[in-house]
Amino acid sequence: MTIEFKHHDALRLFVAVAHHSSFTAAAESLHLTKGAISSQIKNLEHYLDTKLFDRSARGITLTREGIQLLSTVQSHYRSIEADIAAIKTTVKQTLTVGMSTYFAARWLSPKLMTFMQQHPNIQLRIQPMTQLSELEGKGIDVAIRWGNGEWGDAEVEPVFITPAWPVGNPEAAKNVEKYGLEPALKELTLLHDEDNSIAWEDWFNIAGLPSHERNEALIIPDPNVRVQAVMDGQGIALMDALVANEIEKGKLVRFSNAVLETYGYFLVKPLSDIMDANVEAFIQWLKQQ
Repeated sequence: MTIEFKHHDALRLFVAVAHHSSFTAAAESLHLTKGAISSQIKNLEHYLDTKLFDRSARGITLTREGIQLLSTVQSHYRSIEADIAAIKTTVKQTLTVGMSTYFAARWLSPKLMTFMQQHPNIQLRIQPMTQLSELEGKGIDVAIRWGNGEWGDAEVEPVFITPAWPVGNPEAAKNVEKYGLEPALKELTLLHDEDNSIAWEDWFNIAGLPSHERNEALIIPDPNVRVQAVMDGQGIALMDALVANEIEKGKLVRFSNAVLETYGYFLVKPLSDIMDANVEAFIQWLKQQ
């Protein structure tokens, strides 16, 4: 017998009453009144034109038809629960990873297909990010960020270390060749990645050069814009092996063998005692790369 959709709630109540063998107990478990449940069951019995419960002073018991209906309904409910569980395992779960578009395009993008193949149920979302303050404000699960990794208020783990060194365009390189590195650096604008960056200060110390206080500094958080600004002659910047293509084509020139050995790309996660399974999967895959 096909049961109309409007009676599905009554079937749910029927199962609860059968399970508790009591209208009162079923009502309490479902936070309904005993009268509401009793009325629904009577309507269901009227629709089926059969009694589902024998009522007596000692309580209620299922009739033969009630037992048959309970078996049928429970079988279908188990099937529905299995289908729902199967759907839940196939629904894609979103993982949001913050990073600069520079890193995403130059290093991560060519490798992403392998992650998608290994984890088809994770929908990866790349969120452009240049500042650490964006970590919690944009729903980012984990981020990849360039620097020395010495950042508080977050869990930090190295992805890979890639030494950084100063680069400029060919015109700036001519000045370095003509006047020497130290005199030329005094005249060139230093491009920084953020307001409080100490990268240039660290590099001057490693190179054994004095770090002069200067007004000629330009802050460009976006690495793509910073690379273009260097090529356009707006100043010099600290870059790494990801600009190998520009150096090979002569658009950028490396100025020194002195490098920031401890700088590179780091995983940054919000402080938490719980490691999300999708984040863990991404981290493990990233380490394999």
